[in-house]
This record gives sequence, C-alpha cells and structure tokens, in this order.
Amino acid sequence: MSADQTPPVPKHSVRRMKARFVAISWRDLAVSFGPIVLLAIVGVWLAIWLIHPAPPNTITIVTGPKDSNFWNTAEKYRKILARDGVTLKVLTSEGSLDNLRKLSDPDSDVDIGFVQGGVASGIDISDLVSLGSVSYVPVSVFYRGKTAVTRLSELHGLKVAIGMPGSGSRVLALSLLKANGIEPGGKTQLLDMGGDEAAKALVANEIDAAFLMGDSASPPTMGKLLRTPGIRLLDFSQAAAYARRFSYLNELRLPMGVFDLGKNSPERNIRLIAPTAELIARDSLHPALSDLLIEAAREVHGKSNVLQRAGEFPAPLEHEFPISDDAKRYYKSGKSFFYRTLPFWLASLVDRTVVILLPIILLLIPGLRLVPMLYGWRIKSRIYRWYGALIALERGVTGHSPEEQARMRAQLDEIEAAVNRMKMPLAFADQFYVLREHIGFVRSRLEGST
Repeated sequence: MSADQTPPVPKHSVRRMKARFVAISWRDLAVSFGPIVLLAIVGVWLAIWLIHPAPPNTITIVTGPKDSNFWNTAEKYRKILARDGVTLKVLTSEGSLDNLRKLSDPDSDVDIGFVQGGVASGIDISDLVSLGSVSYVPVSVFYRGKTAVTRLSELHGLKVAIGMPGSGSRVLALSLLKANGIEPGGKTQLLDMGGDEAAKALVANEIDAAFLMGDSASPPTMGKLLRTPGIRLLDFSQAAAYARRFSYLNELRLPMGVFDLGKNSPERNIRLIAPTAELIARDSLHPALSDLLIEAAREVHGKSNVLQRAGEFPAPLEHEFPISDDAKRYYKSGKSFFYRTLPFWLASLVDRTVVILLPIILLLIPGLRLVPMLYGWRIKSRIYRWYGALIALERGVTGHSPEEQARMRAQLDEIEAAVNRMKMPLAFADQFYVLREHIGFVRSRLEGST
C-alpha cells in the first residue's frame, strides 16, 4: 500500500457513523398527547350527556276557559316570551284539575300550566315541579241571610253552588265542606254551578250560597255582590285553623273599605282563606325556559292589588309540589351571567359551549404538563431497551468458540444497524451517542477476545 493511499475503513465503522437526527419526533409527540386527547374526548362526551340540549323555541301552556284569568295571564306570558324568540302555545281547558291531569299525562304535549292548590289528591304528580306561586286564589263564599255566617258548617241543609266539574274551585269546595261534615248525597244540596251563573242564581234568590274562586271571585265581582242587598261574604272565623289543617291554604285579611272607601265596603275586616295559583311544569323543562317563565311571572304578577303587596309574587312557596332546583337557583341568585347580558339565543349557545369546553380545559392544563414527561420517556425507552442485549453480549465475550464469537459480532452488527435506523430528536443526541459509545465498547471487547 502506497503512502498516499487511505487505508480502507472497516465496514462496521461506516455503519457506526450513520445517525438520523430530527428536530422533534412527531410520532412520539402524537402518542404522548394520545391519553390526554382521549380523556378530553371522554370529558366532552360526559358533558354533552349530562347537560341539557338547546332550549326549544316552542312550549305549550294549559290555562283554563278562554277569556278566564289564567287564559289572559298566559296571553301576557306569550307576548313577553316572544321578545326572546320563544313561542308560547296557549291551550284552553276546563280549569285547574283538567290542567293537572294534562300535565301528569306523559302522552300530552303540555309543558307548563296553572294549577290551583288543593286539587292534587289522587293524581300522580311525581314528575311535576313548581316554578313558584303567582297569586292568591281566595275562597269567597257569598250567602243570603240576615244573620252573619262565620263557619262553613252553618251551610248545612242549604242550596250551595260549588263550581263546575273539572274546576279547581269545585275540588277545593268539596274538600272544605267535607272537613265540616257536609258531603254529596246529604241534606245539603251541592250544585254544579259556578261563575256568573252562580252569582246570578244567588242574586235571584235561587240558591242560598255560592263558592266563588278564581275568575268568578275577581275584585269587581266581589264588590258588586257585596253591594247587593241581602248578600254577604262569609267571614272565616276559623281561617287560622284552616291554614294549619290544609298546608296549601293561607290566611288572608280583606281590609275594611277596600272595595269602596266612601261607602266603607266591606264595613269591617273580613278573614279569608286562599290557596295559591302555581306555575307547574314537568321536571324536564329546560332551565333557560324556567328562568324566562319566572321572569314573565314577575312582570305580570309583581304589582300590588287588594290581596297582595308589590313584589310578593312570584314566590317559591312549596305546598303540594316541590319547587324545582332551577327555580330555587333563580329565586336565590337570579339569571346566570350569560342570560343577563346576552340575547337569549346567544346566551344559550355560549352557556352550552362553556359547559363543553370546561372539561377540556380542566383536563388539558395538567395534561400539558405531563406531555413532556411522556415524550421524554418514550424516546429514552427506545434507547434503554438496547442495553439489555448489550449486557448479554458483554457477559458472553470470553470462553466461546470462534463460530460463537462470529455469531455474537453479527448480533452486535444488527443492534448497531437498528440503532442507526432510529430517528432521534436532537435534544436526546447526547444519550444516543452514549449508546453508540457503549456499542463500540462491547465491539472492542469482542474483537479483543478473538
């Protein structure tokens, strides 16, 4: 070999000089992100499964006969909800009892309805909740007579109008009379008659007394009857006892002169008993719609009148129906921030988006801290897994035949070739070259033992 010729480089030396470095291993990075992404997907799925869907833009309310107080109130609700793009369908009915039956029927398309207290007996109300009481429904018992009547038991043996079938007035009247020992089929004639018909029959002296509640007991009607000679309003001397015995009843006081100050009508304070009218909904009602309905109730029922103070209604008075969790939250803290500051449709979108993004954020913040650790572990594990084979080869360096030594050198060549084929991020180059040095160390041991 001449002096200017370069000696041939051993084949294994050329192989050892090969190295494939990259700025970052995208494959390992993707695998490191995998568990975090999977957890985020599970979190989003759980959030979507647990939260309510978007609120519907159409709901149905069941009220009472057309032009009744409940029907007129629902019409006011309809106009208020329309401001936020929600359509309220108003469905007529026979009254509170009919409303409750429709609400409790899973096959009906009714979402909410007005129900007077005291009519739930015998009806499954397990899937119904109250959004709150919206008004008093005073039990007004007008009667003919020269002497004052202060107890319902004094109506025994008379002709008494108790309201029409299907109405809450009739159900409540029967319950109150039964508590006083008066039931259908006895000496007292209980007539299916209510409203204007009962008032006219009382004025015409065709009946002795009439239970008037709701529409038939509006302040103008009550004032008119009180001004009619010979007709009086029963002063419930046992009002406090009724309020104790019946959880849905409240004791009220009609102030002297409230109907006519000049004529001092009524001429003295009158004690009344009254259930409340409640806004009843199915427990599946969307929380956003619950807020809108209570807002509408506050606008419609929040003013003062002869029976209530300003701001007294709506109120979370729990009687036969539990107050819904959404209503409790509203009465305690009002509407959520988004629904207070954004249009209804936009607030609904943002609210649901936040609920979906929240689990992602909560999982990604700690997850992103784990990614560098997982990434480094994956790269190092590819380097460390070759040390087991190197240790085994080093232990078998001495005491073997030439053929066995040749086999071990071939195995070492395969290890080195596999290491050279690895794509190694530059950040781990030092560990890669340490591995290469250890391969060279084992190779020198093998060559030295030959």
